Amino acid sequence: MGASEDTTTGQEPRSDPEATPPLDESIRQVTEAGRATADAARHSLRSLRRLASADFALARSAFGRALAWSGVAIVFGASAWLLLAATLIALLQSWGMSWLHALLITSLLSLLVTCIAAWRVSFFFGHTGMHATRRQLSRLGLFDEPSEEDPDADVQLPEGKP
Repeated sequence: MGASEDTTTGQEPRSDPEATPPLDESIRQVTEAGRATADAARHSLRSLRRLASADFALARSAFGRALAWSGVAIVFGASAWLLLAATLIALLQSWGMSWLHALLITSLLSLLVTCIAAWRVSFFFGHTGMHATRRQLSRLGLFDEPSEEDPDADVQLPEGKP
C-alpha cells in the first residue's frame, strides 16, 4: 500500500482543493438541508393534525348516529311494539291459536327487530375506533399495538390473551 493511499476505502485521497466547496458554501448547504428537513417535519405534523381532526369528526359523527339508532331501537322496541304485539296476540287468539303460541310468535318477532337494531348500533360504533389516526401513529412508532395481521410485530402477546 502506498503512502498516499486512503486506508479505509483503498483509494487515493482527494488532493484537489477546487473539488471541495468552500466552508461558507458547505455551511449554507447544511443550513438549507436543515431548513428543508424542518419544513418537511412541520408539513408531516400538520398533515397528522388534519388526519386526527378528520378522524375525530368521523368518530363524533358515527357516535351520534349510533346513539340515534339506539334511540330508534329503544322507542320502537318499547312503545310501539307493545301495541303491535298486543294486537298480534289478539289476532292470533281469534284465529284459534293458544296463548302460548301467540306469545311465542310475537316474542320471536320482537327479538328479530332487536337484533337488527343492535347490528346497526355495532356498525356505527365501529367507526369510533379512529383507525386511520392509530395506523399513522403506529407507523411513526408513537402508538404501537400488537396486531395479528402484522407479520413484523415484535410484541408477543402472553398465552391465553387475545
